Amino acid sequence: MIPISDDNPTRRPALVSWLILGSCVVVFFWQLSLSERALHVVVHALGLIPAVLFGHAELPPEARIVPAWVTVFTSMFLHGGWLHLISNMLYLWVFANNVEDAMGHLRFVVFYLLCGVIAAFTHALPMPFSDVPMIGASGAVSGVLGAYLLLHPWAQVTVIIPIGIILYPVRLPAAVILLSWFGLQLLYARLSDPGEAGVAFLAHVGGFVAGMLLLFLFKRRGVRLFRGRNPARR
Repeated sequence: MIPISDDNPTRRPALVSWLILGSCVVVFFWQLSLSERALHVVVHALGLIPAVLFGHAELPPEARIVPAWVTVFTSMFLHGGWLHLISNMLYLWVFANNVEDAMGHLRFVVFYLLCGVIAAFTHALPMPFSDVPMIGASGAVSGVLGAYLLLHPWAQVTVIIPIGIILYPVRLPAAVILLSWFGLQLLYARLSDPGEAGVAFLAHVGGFVAGMLLLFLFKRRGVRLFRGRNPARR
């Protein structure tokens, strides 16, 4: 299922969400401008490498651009390809504006980055000696999805379901989409080897759970949970 829109209006522009989205796109086009060798150095220098983060390995001199702890943040703005970027930015576009609206701009910045940090450590702690770089906004975006689930579980989300070469648009409650997505992340995290290159499913799981828990700290006073149309009353 590919989400493309929801039916949730916001009371104020999602300035931070747009800024994050724009930053990721700009950084990606910068990545495209690099040579293959330069891109390799950038991914290792700014991506999160557990072994380097925990002091079990060192980068070559040309890749020591920032301290290891800074890569927890810089890794959130790098992406490994068009599909990686588009999928993350699409989920951010559809779901982040309502979460930002529930928190306010400044709180949402902290919330988003903190979800990304927790996701990064959820990925890194089980394999502290891994030398595979992790990049992408997926962990932080997963936190947004977790918060949205508690805020608007009954909001109607339009998704595209590809069946062969035909794309079918369907409207489903956010809870169905987000819980299905989270269930798949749990399944893939159990079946995959976290030490191998590929999708960091544990980061998705950690970010999603972090978003659900941190929502209680970061939402504005008076913002109610479980808002949206209840299907039993339609």
